[in-house]
Amino acid sequence: MEIRVFDTKQELGRAAAERAKAAIGEAVARSGEARVIAATGASQFEFLDALTSLRGIDWGRVEMFHLDEYVGVPDTHPASFRRYLRERIVERVKPRVFHFLAGDAPDPAEECRRVGALLARAPIDVAFVGIGENGHLAFNDPGVADFDDPLDVKVVTLDDACRRQQVGEGHFPDLDAVPAQAMTVTIPALLRAAVVLAIVPEGRKAQAVHDALTDPVSTACPASVLRTRDGVVLHLDLDSSAELVWS
Repeated sequence: MEIRVFDTKQELGRAAAERAKAAIGEAVARSGEARVIAATGASQFEFLDALTSLRGIDWGRVEMFHLDEYVGVPDTHPASFRRYLRERIVERVKPRVFHFLAGDAPDPAEECRRVGALLARAPIDVAFVGIGENGHLAFNDPGVADFDDPLDVKVVTLDDACRRQQVGEGHFPDLDAVPAQAMTVTIPALLRAAVVLAIVPEGRKAQAVHDALTDPVSTACPASVLRTRDGVVLHLDLDSSAELVWS
């Protein structure tokens, strides 16, 4: 794992965008296309703004995948991650194709199988991820994450702590409004990406960053698994790195 620390989240976003551009360009040069998994959330704002503003990315050769979505939420809902990605990526740069997870699909498990089959069809070149306040990667939360998961995409049940976090982040007005389940790309599928860019600004992530880098590698802090492989670049700002002690 490579760790990079920046003074501000704006500098972090620009640097991560440049690294993403390089990874996409290398994949296109190598195989004629780039396959990318994209995350959502407030932590990705500056990064996606910078990425979609960069010149020189051949978006017509980019195939993109949706990292996670709430079950039962239509793409018109303010909390929909499909809506987020459509507004922040698709409408701005128009990649060749974007494979969304339809949260309101009549059969969520079948929807996961559909997208999982597309994901497994060829190698993933780069994955953009955040780290949650409890150390989660996508909706692979403590108690749900499986480092040896046989599936690429699955339906998970959200515990109350995870659901309360969604209320705290302003995604839903109260706990009763938060869906009980979500769809998520699994950790093994994420880690198959040739490059994993972990984009983690803000002080509210400081404890999770500390635990991911210093605690034992375990599903108690799912993000700790990022330490187990090459090709991971962790982007931090001064606030998110505040709990780390540098020797």
